[in-house]
Amino acid sequence: MSQTYIIIDDDKESVLKTQAIAERFRNLSFVGSANSYDDGVNLILEHQPSLVFLEIDPTDKKSNLSLALINELYRYLKVVPKIIVTTAKKDLAYDALQYEVIDYLLKPLNINDFRKAILKFDRAIKSYLPHFEEKNPVATFEVLDETLTEDLETETDENDVDVTIIPASEKPTAVIGTVVAQQPQSLVICVKSYGDYRYIDSDDVLYFEADNNSTDIHLNNGEMITAFKTLKHFETVLPPTQFLRIHNSYIINVNQVSRIHTGNTVCYIKNSTTKLPFSKSYKENVDLIISRIAAGNYLEI
Repeated sequence: MSQTYIIIDDDKESVLKTQAIAERFRNLSFVGSANSYDDGVNLILEHQPSLVFLEIDPTDKKSNLSLALINELYRYLKVVPKIIVTTAKKDLAYDALQYEVIDYLLKPLNINDFRKAILKFDRAIKSYLPHFEEKNPVATFEVLDETLTEDLETETDENDVDVTIIPASEKPTAVIGTVVAQQPQSLVICVKSYGDYRYIDSDDVLYFEADNNSTDIHLNNGEMITAFKTLKHFETVLPPTQFLRIHNSYIINVNQVSRIHTGNTVCYIKNSTTKLPFSKSYKENVDLIISRIAAGNYLEI
């Protein structure tokens, strides 16, 4: 049984680090992330996940993230998701416990502490789902990669849109301006123009390129499709597990990267002569791409 989770954090890098660790647990399924109080509440109410990773002492005070978000959920939900606090300060630990959070994890996150928190969540789930253990006789969460480092370090140098998670066996529904995500990693992007619905498999996308207020989607068959949404919009709705922004003008498909030259600050696309520049402001994303490739079936010569 897969348990869905959401990350609410005002820091994009922290979101990526939390998600990178959570991906090591087979039965945790990422739904989405939000960086403010209002967006976080709305995302939880929309998807009603089993678990929420919550930052309660944000760097950006305008995000209004705090323990008060938990109280807000009780106004609308009969069953409130389990909460794991992720923050850099110890000061609010006592207050957090009064809200009956599952655990209080200090940043930078440690894989061992994270595992313990997930086991607590596992036990809490079983406590109000008596049949849960019968369906899952083995440990509910299995760590996929024990070689993950304890701290994931990086070198820091006008249409409404919805993101919907649907079963992989179902076909995406034609919804205007919708990005439809299918589990486990099958993502379909729907581009709609004057009644024409174009469905694009995310695996066929090489990269997204900004063109003023529109975005050109470059495919592996050489085709280019224009979507009348900004690159910033795509950065917000696309899953960071597959797509990362490397430049003001480019979002790249991580799975399509064949080479990264840090000296010349360019990324190369598989099976092509295409190379995309990356900027210093997005170097942490490039470092993340390098670490993800290294974490796979990787032999350095």
